[in-house]
Amino acid sequence: MTDSQVRELVAIGLPGYRVRRVVPLGAGLDNVAYEVNSELVVRIAREPGAVRREAALLDLLGEVSTLPAPEPVFILPEHDCIAYRKLPGTPLIDLSPARRSAWAAGVGAELGGFLSALHASEPDLWSDIADVDDEPLANWRDEAAELYADVAERLAPGQHRGIEDFLRAPLPDPAQTLVFSHNDLGIEHVLVAESTGSVSGIIDWSDAAICDPARDLGLILRDLGTTGFEAALERYPAGDDLRDRAWFYARCSLLEDLQFGQEPGRDTYRDKSLAALGELFASI
Repeated sequence: MTDSQVRELVAIGLPGYRVRRVVPLGAGLDNVAYEVNSELVVRIAREPGAVRREAALLDLLGEVSTLPAPEPVFILPEHDCIAYRKLPGTPLIDLSPARRSAWAAGVGAELGGFLSALHASEPDLWSDIADVDDEPLANWRDEAAELYADVAERLAPGQHRGIEDFLRAPLPDPAQTLVFSHNDLGIEHVLVAESTGSVSGIIDWSDAAICDPARDLGLILRDLGTTGFEAALERYPAGDDLRDRAWFYARCSLLEDLQFGQEPGRDTYRDKSLAALGELFASI
């Protein structure tokens, strides 16, 4: 999408609003995003009909979430477009590894409380606006094996054994209960105040679903290490079965981010994945 096309969408959604600057924010599997005037985020969904559902979901989140989420300014379903005011803060992935490490416990605790509240909501509340995502764990492992095959030659010799042991290990027990969750709570979607490290918002709810409660806890483990994970669990009491699945998802999703990070311009994903390999795959 061109600069002028983004301007045209804003003119439709906010008549009279003067667009001074449009900056691409990036493209993912689900959408393309732009920043307008450093105050609006305009996203174009790749899936037709997705923005109407996301807008309804964001409206409902205000009643449940303990952390700020985007509030739609306008939606244009016919253009697969949604816009919201930019939340304060910086994506945690954009800060240095040293600062992420220093703030891991604090961020993990806030995310644990956030997930505790989110997962306590009744799944029926979300049934009309969130799909069920209950992919069998065997499928996760099969995909992880394919991802590993793509990146294996780029790894140091000592990094192979732990991954290969994981891919041969028995699967954890599947979830007995599904909950509503963000379902993609990586640190690219966690905004923090750069002065304090406190969480200022959670963005990109396009993958939100009724899913395994261990899924997002596993992403906390992947991106914030055991320090952030254990801090999250202090606010989210968990049995051994949930812990086992969180470790499983953390390892699978690390391989996903590692493969994703091989493309030009995605060095941050590659580097954080390589840095986490030792901790996540050391004790299979």
